[in-house]
Amino acid sequence: MEPVNTDVSAGPPEGTNGAGDRSGETPGAPTLGMILLAVEELWPESLAEDWDEVGLVVGRPTAEVHRILFAVDPTLEVIEEAIDYGAELLITHHPLLLKGVTSVAATTAKGRAVHRLIESGTGLLTVHTNGDSAVGGVSDVLADALGLQNVAPLTPAANGLPEEGIGRVGDLAEVQTLGDFAARVFGILPSVAGGVRVSGDRDGLVRRVALCGGAGDSLFGEVRASNADVFLTADLRHHPASEAREAAVNDRPYLIDVSHFASEWLWLPAAAEALGNVLNDQGHDVDIRVSTTNSDPWDFILTPGGD
Repeated sequence: MEPVNTDVSAGPPEGTNGAGDRSGETPGAPTLGMILLAVEELWPESLAEDWDEVGLVVGRPTAEVHRILFAVDPTLEVIEEAIDYGAELLITHHPLLLKGVTSVAATTAKGRAVHRLIESGTGLLTVHTNGDSAVGGVSDVLADALGLQNVAPLTPAANGLPEEGIGRVGDLAEVQTLGDFAARVFGILPSVAGGVRVSGDRDGLVRRVALCGGAGDSLFGEVRASNADVFLTADLRHHPASEAREAAVNDRPYLIDVSHFASEWLWLPAAAEALGNVLNDQGHDVDIRVSTTNSDPWDFILTPGGD
């Protein structure tokens, strides 16, 4: 399954003639400030983790927005895709400036990204852990794609609703083998080099599933407390995974490690549709698409035996 372009609006807005042409005003087109209010309604900044940096990175709140591109990462390739599409706003899951900087000179990749965005008139907005935690967020979309029932957060949000928080845990409609469940995970994710890694008995039975889109190896305590049969997440490092296997009870929870990019990409079409619905309800006409750029950092993988 390759990442595909998702257009949740009726088509190119009036008053634009192609990529980069932003002349003229479009009836019903919102300002960036209006977009920020809609985003806050869907993914409140109060849900972001204390260490996170979310919100507007580049852009004037008074600027009109006709086109929006959603992506996982604000890489230079993604930024060029947004510019070619004619987007006045790029919304990414991952922050561009998570750590403090003292310069945005165009002598570094991040500096070049900031310059390219400003020079092209493209705003940048980050929806990160607030997008993880919110209802309909990254882990909710992953849980829905796997058909989980009775879903609840692994870690409830300190400033949110009971159903909001980091990670999710729920039940499959029917018991499956670990091998079949892993194949199901593989089938719903975008095709990337890393594939799906599994720790556990292929024929072991699973029903209760804990998951966290993105890196979730800090949640093993919550996973064990949830009595999950399997934990699905990304970026599992050697030591946390090894220690989890050593601490397992009856070999559970089994572990499934997937691509960080792939686990979060699934949220993009749902997020684009959700924002489009809010803006349409408010009478705004905006063309919203999902990036087709694969920003997973790995290109190929070698495995013993090819299995």
